[in-house]
Amino acid sequence: MPKSKRQKLVSLTKVSKKTKEHKGAQITELQKHVEKWKYCWLFEVGNMRNAHLQTVRNLWKDTLDSSARIFFGRGAVMAKALGKTPEEEHRPGLAKLSVQIKGQVGLLFTDTEPTEVIEWFKDFRQLEFARQGNRAARTVIIPAGPIMQHHSDPPEPFPHNEEPQLRKLGLTTVMKKGVPSLHVPHKLCEKGKPLTSEQAQLLKLIGEKMVEFRVGLKARWDAATGEVVQIDDPAFSLDDVEQQAEADEDGNDAMTIETSAKAMTATREFKLKTGDDVFTPKNLIELARPSAGVANLPGDLVLVPVSKYSFETKNNQKSIFIAPLESTVAPIEVPLADGGETFWLNPYIVGHVVANEGEKTSSLYAINVRFTTESMESLTHELPVLVGTFPTSTASNFRYQQQKGVLVFADSVYDDGNVTAVNEHDKAWENRGNTAYVYDETYERHWDTWSGPKKSSLFSVKVFMDPGRTWHFGDQFVNVLKGTGHHSPVEPFGGTDDFDISGDHIIYTTKDPELPEAWHTKQNVYIVDFWGNEKPRELTSGKQGAIHNPVFNWKGDKAAWLELDKDGYESDRAKIVIYDLKKDVRFTLTQPWDRSPDSLAFSIGSEFLYLTAGDDARNKLYVLPIPPTPESSSTHPDLSSFYTTPVELTHDGAVTGLQTLFYGRLMFTRSSVTGPGDVFILHKLRDLEDELSKRKDARNADEPLEWKAELVQVTRFTEEALKGKDLAQGESFYFEGAEGKKVQGWIYKPKGFKTGEEKKWPVLLLIHGGPQGVWDDRWSTRWNPNVFAQQGYFTIAINPTGSTTFGQELTDAIAKDWGGKPFVDLQKGWAYVLGKYPEIDSNRAAAAGASWGGYAIKYGLLHGHPEFSFNFKALVCHDGVFDAAYNGYSTDELFFFNHEWGGRPWDPKAKKILEKFNPTNFVHKWSTPQLVIHGSKDYRLPETDGIGAFHALRQLGVPSRLVIFPNENHWVLNHGNSLKWHYEVFRWLDLYTGKHDGDENVEIVKLQN
Repeated sequence: MPKSKRQKLVSLTKVSKKTKEHKGAQITELQKHVEKWKYCWLFEVGNMRNAHLQTVRNLWKDTLDSSARIFFGRGAVMAKALGKTPEEEHRPGLAKLSVQIKGQVGLLFTDTEPTEVIEWFKDFRQLEFARQGNRAARTVIIPAGPIMQHHSDPPEPFPHNEEPQLRKLGLTTVMKKGVPSLHVPHKLCEKGKPLTSEQAQLLKLIGEKMVEFRVGLKARWDAATGEVVQIDDPAFSLDDVEQQAEADEDGNDAMTIETSAKAMTATREFKLKTGDDVFTPKNLIELARPSAGVANLPGDLVLVPVSKYSFETKNNQKSIFIAPLESTVAPIEVPLADGGETFWLNPYIVGHVVANEGEKTSSLYAINVRFTTESMESLTHELPVLVGTFPTSTASNFRYQQQKGVLVFADSVYDDGNVTAVNEHDKAWENRGNTAYVYDETYERHWDTWSGPKKSSLFSVKVFMDPGRTWHFGDQFVNVLKGTGHHSPVEPFGGTDDFDISGDHIIYTTKDPELPEAWHTKQNVYIVDFWGNEKPRELTSGKQGAIHNPVFNWKGDKAAWLELDKDGYESDRAKIVIYDLKKDVRFTLTQPWDRSPDSLAFSIGSEFLYLTAGDDARNKLYVLPIPPTPESSSTHPDLSSFYTTPVELTHDGAVTGLQTLFYGRLMFTRSSVTGPGDVFILHKLRDLEDELSKRKDARNADEPLEWKAELVQVTRFTEEALKGKDLAQGESFYFEGAEGKKVQGWIYKPKGFKTGEEKKWPVLLLIHGGPQGVWDDRWSTRWNPNVFAQQGYFTIAINPTGSTTFGQELTDAIAKDWGGKPFVDLQKGWAYVLGKYPEIDSNRAAAAGASWGGYAIKYGLLHGHPEFSFNFKALVCHDGVFDAAYNGYSTDELFFFNHEWGGRPWDPKAKKILEKFNPTNFVHKWSTPQLVIHGSKDYRLPETDGIGAFHALRQLGVPSRLVIFPNENHWVLNHGNSLKWHYEVFRWLDLYTGKHDGDENVEIVKLQN
């Protein structure tokens, strides 16, 4: 029977690229290089990996000043080309090189001097994963506990779906809280012993590299003399390397490579600038993070929640600090091992609510605080005492009425509104037999979460201590919003600032239940008694936009809130509304004032309001007298400026967490660009209020106050940690922007900068999001300008058209003009900075932005508009808009697009604006290298914006890199991810703006695209 075609043997000489003609062409090509170059080097490879060999080729590709050629593999062809005997050698001496061509060797042809070549290859070593048969370089023991992957810094546990693979490879795993873990340590491998296939796979899975890819120089032929010099340097010995063959996948035998100075340093690993005096990204992430302080009722103690992450322990330690407000006694720390929320149960007892591990409930504990001021002052605390248990593990946002013994809190419930039935409903939902979510209305997802069957609501329960000091916890949890269609706190960021309590009532804000939430910002304010005995009563007029911060006065007979006029515009100017509950009259203050308050607190006597508002890139503290209640409700009552224009009390930093106290005091928390929030006490409010009251009808009402503030700092949480870091306050500057408007910005000078020095520094322009946002004097754990400056960059942060705190006209002016006036401002501000500081190297400039700042990167700064002439060498885009039209369909909050672009994406007006300002219309002009970063849980600007931009960049051939964080939203919040974010950003910036002129603390990597 004849053989089939499949059985037919084919000689390699007849295979494509293996023909005699092909080999002859290779020999001819090699001999041409022998004629051309000064030197021919013979090298061998240890622990061969195609990727690293490709890196060598890429790093030696053609440059303008010199070039080289590499030939690898095909040993017989190389030997034939050079000549195996003196009679056959192509040029004198080559036979001595040819006879050494054995194994995995290659030829390097170059004119580069031997000393440079030797130094380059000495430095080039790449760690790699070992393979089966390699001998273990060290003993590896996996400790008991969660099995960690070391591919990232910090290491992360394996996901649950990889547990079967780990078990298959020999680990006796167990699942703990959904994480593959070990009961006992496991010896993975022993030093010096050959690795099995399973061991090699496990080492790769956990990220343990044991072998080095190395290039060993064996010999060098000199064209001028015909001599062959053997390279006996021990650095090139591969005796300790086990050779393993790997196919040359690309099939290329020769590759042009670079021999410039850049290539010589390109293999050095990038490292962030460090040192005891440098504030690094790691320092930022590990720095204590205090929340706003909460004072007890007498006002002699403050409770401050603080979290502090450690990369060493991989633990985010949560604590509360309790500090005296009028004493020198040191604060005490109460560690909260299981996290949870805290609040005051009475003047000297702290309530602590914590979820119960393994159960779907949470418990309230009482922590007694002992504070004595007689003779020997002291502050201590006792062990927690169980008060009672909540029926879910999600109870949060607690407000306690101490006199009435009523605890009000928030939780998420199903349509029946029954918090005690939540766990039963959860179980039914989880076991419904499918994973589908079905929607009939928008807001199917919001911020970073798919909307489920549960909604937020407010509950009340009795909690009190009897005369015998025994705590009692009620068993009736009353849903005061049941059957109303109201949901409070308002998602996704609502908390205790969405409701307040008086002696017997709750005031709260909720989205208007009659309107589609995704299209509208309108919120209403209601009041309801603690037990829901009466239907909630609406206090708002019905003609408003968003509402924030409803609060009662101390007596409970007045309320106030912050109200925006325009429905659908979340950055409209907020105005103060007062509601007199006794007279049933509502009236608006601050109508003429061109600033937007963001928090409120009544004075003890209810005659004044203390408030915070952004002004000139600071968040300041103000005071405003409250006028007598008018006869009828009005949005424009006839009031003098005395009652409509607040008086400024602080001038810098960012003030939050207002709380008026007895004895003429106001407590608040203040942060700045030089440090996180600390607690402050402002004294002598009575004197202040007296002086203001005397000015009511006086002619000198507009003159500066004679009252002198007495401000005392209570806490210093990060003072010691920041000592010696020399964080800059930032230099504020102003320039004339678009349409002659005054525009502000900040300059942060680089670490080590000295006026008058000739040294040039790279520069980074930061562009904020919003677009109605601001670079202000406030601490940030994400885009912190001092972190960029401390890495050696002139850091410029401009507040262009659209920014807040400079008046509503500037804020509003960006709507329907995203690519217009803001870019004029950025251009003019950029020119101002370059003109003022000759120390800035404009040829080493980069820009970075997030959200709208990312839009700016994609629309105007990516050379989509070269007429802007920023001359940036690198760009960083975090969660930025790529296709603005598509965003009008895909974003969660549809009202935002409709306002900013003048309508829905198909409306003629919006389409016209999109044609002018949509980044996708200018992709063909892109040319600047860009780092694209995006979070997969970003539902504000979905990850396809980042992926789409990256795909465009790659197809255009523009150097680019994509960093995706699968578990992050519009912000990068995870500590390890934050460190990775900073590393990738600084590495990218350094790649295109780094000079590397002898700074011993910095090492550089050059990425190849």
